[in-house]
Amino acid sequence: MRIILLGPPGSGKGTQAQLLVQRYGIVQLSTGEMLRAAVAAGTPVGLKAKEIMASGGLVPDEIVVGIISDRIDQPDAKNGFILDGFPRTVPQAEALDDLLKHKHLKLDAVIELRVNESALLSRVETRVAQMRERGEEVRVDDTPEVLTKRLASYRSQTEPLIHYYSERRKLSTIDGMMAIDEVTRAIHRQLLALGAVEPKTHARSAAKAAPAKTARGTRTAAKKSAQKPAKSGKKAAKSARSAKKAAKKAVKGAKKVAKKTTERTAKKATKKTAKKAVKKGAKKAPKKVTKKRAKR
Repeated sequence: MRIILLGPPGSGKGTQAQLLVQRYGIVQLSTGEMLRAAVAAGTPVGLKAKEIMASGGLVPDEIVVGIISDRIDQPDAKNGFILDGFPRTVPQAEALDDLLKHKHLKLDAVIELRVNESALLSRVETRVAQMRERGEEVRVDDTPEVLTKRLASYRSQTEPLIHYYSERRKLSTIDGMMAIDEVTRAIHRQLLALGAVEPKTHARSAAKAAPAKTARGTRTAAKKSAQKPAKSGKKAAKSARSAKKAAKKAVKGAKKVAKKTTERTAKKATKKTAKKAVKKGAKKAPKKVTKKRAKR
């Protein structure tokens, strides 16, 4: 999954990027951090950037693209990445397209967090006023004046990217003024709709991004859960065997009772038949004797 988050300062890009990293197991690539890492590592591109930065100049787009190229080749970026702070201009977006095409990769989505600038300024003013009331120090870059300048810079340099990616059918716009969790759900639904993430696999990606301790705890819990059904199954099997034995005993007992009952019934019937026979014989005998006497 390869994503770009667009939006003016204060739109919540940083917060949403971290939530996406945790959920899908991808990495957040910040151009500033990548530049510092390349310089510290002493890579060829990093050494070039170091010279330019030391002289107070702006690092050219081709050097930034070169650093991004090296970074996305690293193992932790295999599952995907979120670009933070790049591209800022249309030429940078074109250079990124060429880079991804060269690496046989594609950009899955460009998510624009659209916000109300007046509301953003109002939020900053409220926050600054509250900090001053509490006696807290207000950062120089966290004032309505600075935000106004940053918003103007965004409109002139970065806003044209909205049209650029919209023409290429990569842009998805989400209301950034919603609550954080609502914005997160909206982004997830959009990624599902675009096919950037599969419903059954994003949970596994999030699990991979979880800390090792959490993973071990999950495995332990899963093992215990697996053992419980096994124990329950053994108990159920034992109960079934006991029930089967009891049923056999009951059948045998019923047969014995039935046999005894049949024998008793037969004996009674035999006695009755014998009695009847004796009675009939007793009745016939006197008649025969009387007839013989009469003939004499």
